[in-house]
Amino acid sequence: MTIRRAVAADVHPIVAMLADDPLGAAREKPGDPGYLKAFEVIDADPHQLLAVADADGEVVGTLQLTFTTGLSRLGMTRATVEAVRVRSDQRGGGLGQRLITWAIDEARARGCGVVQLTTDASRVDAHRFYERLGFTASHVGMKLGL
Repeated sequence: MTIRRAVAADVHPIVAMLADDPLGAAREKPGDPGYLKAFEVIDADPHQLLAVADADGEVVGTLQLTFTTGLSRLGMTRATVEAVRVRSDQRGGGLGQRLITWAIDEARARGCGVVQLTTDASRVDAHRFYERLGFTASHVGMKLGL
């Protein structure tokens, strides 16, 4: 199994994973052309890295890293981990931990000072997973739908 930058051919299996849970089932629309347009934007942005876990040519996991440099903390760059998914038949085997470890290593290699993420308040198992990997619930996340 390798973790690599996603290519356009990976979009369909990525979206399938995004849609394969109670939250995603209500908000994702596999097959919509908007996903390919979004992929083009992500892929062209040097501050974005959409990655997949590839097992013998099959996409079995994914995550997105966003690199943001700010003025606070002496101009530190932060890596934000988003959209972490493991294909349902691959869960429980350590792939999620491998993806997050890879993301942390990638962030460190790019000079980031912190790795951050948000997870839906309803995902209690995910909270335990991230805490086990050393993440702390240090902030309160807020959203405003537009």
